[in-house]
Amino acid sequence: MAFAVTVLETTPSPEHVHDPAPIDHVKVEIGDVRFRALMTEEQWASLPFPIRRRFSKRLAGGETLVYVGEIVESWMSRAGWWLVQIARLFGGPLPLTRAAHVPSVVTVTEDIATRGQIWTRLYSRRNGFPQVIHSSKRFAGPTGLEEYVGRGIGMSLRVYAREGALVFRSENYFVAAGSRRFFLPRWVCPGTLYVTHAEVADGKFSFTLQIFHPRCGLILRQMGIFREISP
Repeated sequence: MAFAVTVLETTPSPEHVHDPAPIDHVKVEIGDVRFRALMTEEQWASLPFPIRRRFSKRLAGGETLVYVGEIVESWMSRAGWWLVQIARLFGGPLPLTRAAHVPSVVTVTEDIATRGQIWTRLYSRRNGFPQVIHSSKRFAGPTGLEEYVGRGIGMSLRVYAREGALVFRSENYFVAAGSRRFFLPRWVCPGTLYVTHAEVADGKFSFTLQIFHPRCGLILRQMGIFREISP
């Protein structure tokens, strides 16, 4: 007598396998590619994911990014102090004091008029009202990014990655009159400005501002440690 034996297939076919989908970091970053477009793919990929996510958020509909933290270092040389006083004639875009370990808040909103971003920095002071600095980042000019600080004064910024940090470096300074820009000669400029954005421990990050004068060397340095509190 013959018996028919049926073997049941217990291994699901590939079309029925549903593995959890991996997190697609590329899709998370799709929101705003304006900063990413200023760098090479290799440089952008070298940045930690939290930095790429932070600079890929599209702030539409009045949304605001809020960073809270503390100024942990604030230093200026005598030449830096004079630069700060002169800069007060153009909106005061530089820290006024050497005070450290004071609270700070940074907000970022979309600039509807220029399709750029408005950055507002608040530095607490031990006496008197906090210092508030406004600047506008605009995706324009020869480098693709400019920052305006007031009274038509601005600078072109070069953006790149270095040792896992995002760096903004001044390329040149100018005075804007309407759609025209008048670039300042090197001997008039305060030096090369660097702003470095780097990740630190516990989900926090640092903003470091430095200005190097061609003759005086480092004349100003400020560093703050922040965390994001906006959704």
